[in-house]
Amino acid sequence: MSPRRSHPSAASASPADDPAPTPPVEPALEDCCGSGCASCIFDIYERERERYREALAAWNARQAERSARR
Repeated sequence: MSPRRSHPSAASASPADDPAPTPPVEPALEDCCGSGCASCIFDIYERERERYREALAAWNARQAERSARR
């Protein structure tokens, strides 16, 4: 049995099967409590943005591969 894939095959997936990742919502300045938390809301947001950029790059690569096969 083959392992399950986390992303549809670029050759067979339709755009509906592989939607673009959505960016995280930027917190407002007043969302920060200002007490110097180890996990500030802005630090968390930056980590989420990095994950989003990585996911978007992977998604763009899948879209380019899909387009090239047409």
